[in-house]
Amino acid sequence: MTRFGAGRVALLAGLLLTTSPLRAAPAPAFMLVGLDGKTFFDPAGARNGPNGADAIAFIDVRDESHPQVATTMLLDNSVYGPPTNLQITPDGRLGLVASSVTMRQEEPKEGEAKDGGAGDRPWYAQPDDRLHVLDLTSDPPQLVETITVGRQPSGLAINGAGDLALVANREGKSVTVLSIAGTKVTPIATVDVGDEAAAVAISPNGQRAFVAKNKAGKIGVLKIEGTTVTYDPAQDMPVGAGVYGIEVTPDARLALTANTGASPSDGNADSVSVIDANLDIPKVVDWLGVGDTPETLDIAPDGRHAALSVVRGSSAPQSSPNYGPKGLVVLLTIDSDGSVHVTGAAEAGAVPQGVAFSPSGRFVYVGNYVDRTLQVFRVEGDAVTATGVKLQLPGQPASLRGRARG
Repeated sequence: MTRFGAGRVALLAGLLLTTSPLRAAPAPAFMLVGLDGKTFFDPAGARNGPNGADAIAFIDVRDESHPQVATTMLLDNSVYGPPTNLQITPDGRLGLVASSVTMRQEEPKEGEAKDGGAGDRPWYAQPDDRLHVLDLTSDPPQLVETITVGRQPSGLAINGAGDLALVANREGKSVTVLSIAGTKVTPIATVDVGDEAAAVAISPNGQRAFVAKNKAGKIGVLKIEGTTVTYDPAQDMPVGAGVYGIEVTPDARLALTANTGASPSDGNADSVSVIDANLDIPKVVDWLGVGDTPETLDIAPDGRHAALSVVRGSSAPQSSPNYGPKGLVVLLTIDSDGSVHVTGAAEAGAVPQGVAFSPSGRFVYVGNYVDRTLQVFRVEGDAVTATGVKLQLPGQPASLRGRARG
């Protein structure tokens, strides 16, 4: 021991810890909700409107049973990308948000004045190519920068180390690879995957990723070696039409997909595919019927359950025979032998989109697009029940996600 003595050393160390300017601010307990202000599901059907009303809601989940809106930020995003077009780094300090499409109004007809009848001309989605980077440690959160990625960036994923992200580009038929260092996010490569890519999930082992090829109805496999990502088309797996959601269990054993079907809200039952993700060449090993249009899914932190948002006809025009006013949240149970079963369901709101487990895994959050609510469900055993809590949101929840798991 030095001449200071043990007591004085401890006191000095305590003072240094409390006064050091290098101490990082604690990361907030946030989830991100993308609020789309330009696409609407009216009784007569879906319609688009002008840009400029999209936002991000920062949801405080310190009280998991009663989440609250901490603040909001005007920021372009979209319901046209899957509900996984945003995520928070594992340390909770950075958020990524993809802007999938912007709206363009139909040009005036020949002989029509440019401002004549502008309010009656429809709006059409056109691919965007932007990814927003958010500093969540600022109070309020701040937009750090907006970078260019592929055309129509949709679902994205951040690895467990928090230093690599992948973005699935639908129109670009590719996956953008990005490095993350502090608040600096840098595109370093684009991987051609040959088909529209709607979503991507990185295995917790960090060695593989799985990309949802929505129009092809297949899952592609990406090999990850450091920051080098490669794609082998020979490993593509058939799953189901309209695959927009994919996640991997925490033990890297299984990947689950949400297959919406050829046409959303068409009244036909759709499926979840179960993939053995540990094989040298992954294979689909099971399918489960889960109802009409499973939009996306999340897997609990302990890997015991998966939750799905199921639209169940609520996005159809009300005149359609396939219309239903409410969606579902469906609970899957994953057994220790790798088998997966449907074990619970509960009624959600109209056009449920994003779904996410709370940090502890005891609650499930669902964003009800038309109702503009974040609905809270409780997981009890292998069942799921509504708690009665519906957080009113300042917009239509198109996407929902928390931290990537380390």
